[in-house]
Amino acid sequence: MSLQRCQTEWEEIDQEYQQLQETHKVYRQKLDELTNLQATCSSAISKQRKGLKDLRYSLRKCTKTSDEKEMELIKDIQMQIKDKEHFFFDMEAYLPKKNGLYLNLVLGNVNVTLLSNQAKFAYKDEYEKFKLCMTIILMFAAITCLFLLNYRVTDEIFNFLLVWYYCTLTIRESILMSNGSRIKGWWVSHHYVSTFLSGVMLTWPEGSMYQMFRSQFLAFSIYQSFVQFLQYYYQSGCLYRLRALGERNQLDLTVEGFQSWMWRGLTFLLPFLFFGHFWQLYNAMTLFRLAGHKDCKEWQVRTEILQSYLCKIPCFQIEYSTTCLYIHPCLITRLLSTQSLATSS
Repeated sequence: MSLQRCQTEWEEIDQEYQQLQETHKVYRQKLDELTNLQATCSSAISKQRKGLKDLRYSLRKCTKTSDEKEMELIKDIQMQIKDKEHFFFDMEAYLPKKNGLYLNLVLGNVNVTLLSNQAKFAYKDEYEKFKLCMTIILMFAAITCLFLLNYRVTDEIFNFLLVWYYCTLTIRESILMSNGSRIKGWWVSHHYVSTFLSGVMLTWPEGSMYQMFRSQFLAFSIYQSFVQFLQYYYQSGCLYRLRALGERNQLDLTVEGFQSWMWRGLTFLLPFLFFGHFWQLYNAMTLFRLAGHKDCKEWQVRTEILQSYLCKIPCFQIEYSTTCLYIHPCLITRLLSTQSLATSS
């Protein structure tokens, strides 16, 4: 390569560098403008919230001395206030906000807000893929521990995987909630409890008590992974269709409400869900029985029992009640559609 050609290339690179500097300067200016706009919007939302809070308090006072016509006006204003609060929630999904206590402890004061819809959906999609992959890995790991490798080391690896998996889920779900995902609080709390209980299983020493519960725990882990696999495909299919119809947010993780076309997949899934709920209750009863055993000396058993009564049984009740509350409108809708078909025929 001749020197003249090298000089020409250098001049082209230098010219592109000058353009890059100008572009970067514009980018920095726009970034400053964006930061100022974010601060302005956050301040305006806080001001609006304070004003609405004061207005709600004033309306409560007015209800005591209002006639029927005025009560209708008050109810109308209260409904509009609720709508505005929903809009504020959607707005804040695109604004930087302070992390909760858990994210602050894990990540520090780092801004985890994703600004574009594409970035939010990509993160949520990656979360779903992570859950699916880990569900399959944990299912095969539990099968290996139960049927092939009856060693304490392999059990510890499996339990460590569970601790890491649930810890990672809680972090990712907290980030999704910071970005506007409407995840139920009990769902995230269930994962916190699962993290702690997996840690207790990890520290449970080898012994007769551990061996008595080991097979039941591994069998439950296999079944739970299998049900989660089925549930993933049912919910992802429903959410995909609802998003296509514009009836769900891109960051929603679970399906709420019911439409008639969901019934076919739900009837297949329900027996597995109910069986899993009662198996969870059976695990709590087994641990309670082990605590009364004459050879029981491990604190892990008593800790698992305490957590069962404080968390596992309430989780069973919440999950069971949530499933029943979900299928109740399903059954009503199904019965009404059957009656209408019978009437028309």
